[in-house]
Amino acid sequence: MMLMKYRFGSVVRGAAAAVAALPAQLPPPRSRLMLALLAALAGGAVWAGDEHGAGPLGADLPPSAQVQVVLQEHPLVQAAGAGVRMEEANRDRLLAGPYEFTVTAATARRHDRTERTRTREHELGLERTFRLPGKAARDAEIGAAGVSEARYALGDARHETARLLLARWFDWQRAATAVGDWQAQVDNLRLQRDVAEKKVKLGEAARLELLQAEAQLFQAEAELARMQNEQARLTVEWQQNFPAIALPQEAVVVPPNPLPADSVQHESWRTRLLEENHELAVARGAARKSRLQAGRLDADRLPDPSLGLAVARERDGAERVVGVQLSIPLPGAGRSADARAGQAAAEAAGAREAQALLRAESGARQTIQLALSSYSQWQRLADVAQRLDENLRLQEKAWRLGEGQFAELQQTRRQAIEARLAASRARLDANEARYRLLLDMHALWPVADASEAGAAVAHTH
Repeated sequence: MMLMKYRFGSVVRGAAAAVAALPAQLPPPRSRLMLALLAALAGGAVWAGDEHGAGPLGADLPPSAQVQVVLQEHPLVQAAGAGVRMEEANRDRLLAGPYEFTVTAATARRHDRTERTRTREHELGLERTFRLPGKAARDAEIGAAGVSEARYALGDARHETARLLLARWFDWQRAATAVGDWQAQVDNLRLQRDVAEKKVKLGEAARLELLQAEAQLFQAEAELARMQNEQARLTVEWQQNFPAIALPQEAVVVPPNPLPADSVQHESWRTRLLEENHELAVARGAARKSRLQAGRLDADRLPDPSLGLAVARERDGAERVVGVQLSIPLPGAGRSADARAGQAAAEAAGAREAQALLRAESGARQTIQLALSSYSQWQRLADVAQRLDENLRLQEKAWRLGEGQFAELQQTRRQAIEARLAASRARLDANEARYRLLLDMHALWPVADASEAGAAVAHTH
């Protein structure tokens, strides 16, 4: 505890010093992100270092270095990385343009019957279509927007993989914790069965108490076996999905940390969650790209001209011809239809962006509320479990001394077991909710690479 207090004091002093050292002007939105991070650090010890090398928050998380390996090598992330390379190639294609030089060559043989002569003629031509002014710049913007969207999609893949990892990690922790709780109950019930057996032999209790003690023991052993099977299943699933991270031998018990109740702090978290929301960033990137494509289709209503140069050699070289050719397609109804379709697609993408914003807003508020309420729920359930454990201890002591009813002891034990299991689940739920909040704020594990960060800066400017 003293170590955590010292570290929290160091974090607050470091955050205050960092705020004082900030320059007067910072490029948005990085300044807002920096201030939000420092405010969260100073506002309630939302995250702090630990000595176990298990990430920025505690020993109940996998090592950060192993998490980074998983986030880099997971198939979902690899597929998104291939999508970035595909969009980079598409950007290069758009920069180069859709048109290429066309070389034409022709040869002919002329037969002049009046002069009774036969001559050879040759023609060589070079032709290319050129984009009208402004179209090349539009294509470059579309290519850059596609790369930016793909990089956000890569960040989204890394984020979703991290979410999956965190959820599966705590699923295993719940199963392992339940195994430990049920194992403790089985050990206690075996002692109770042994005591009941001795009391029956001494004539101090009816055989019914022994049968009831054995029945409760068998029920606990069945629950223990069920949870052991569940833990084994989750272990196999974990090893298949995240082989780079080794599971611990047993669940690590880490009490949840309280979150600050300051509404201003919560609003800064909500802003941070929206700024770091990959789904929203992908939707915004797709809407921006769709608007650029709609503008490009509208510009294509005016066709691009083709310019050609031809050199001909006629009558065995007696005549030489050099010519320039300009051709301009006449626009038809198809180009106008393409422009209207592009505009409709842009409107649809804008609607999807608005829907993504609504989901992001709702998700941010729910994530914050869940992190706050789960801690309160754990406190209440832990208090109930503690009181029932104390009641159980007193009733068990009384029963051993020949006082009290065995049926009441069994009922109290069942209530204590249920309360202890509920408190354990609530503890893990509170820790997972808090870590999920930090993960969505990119304060748990770095889920965005340098290329995505560069895309964010380019997009804001």
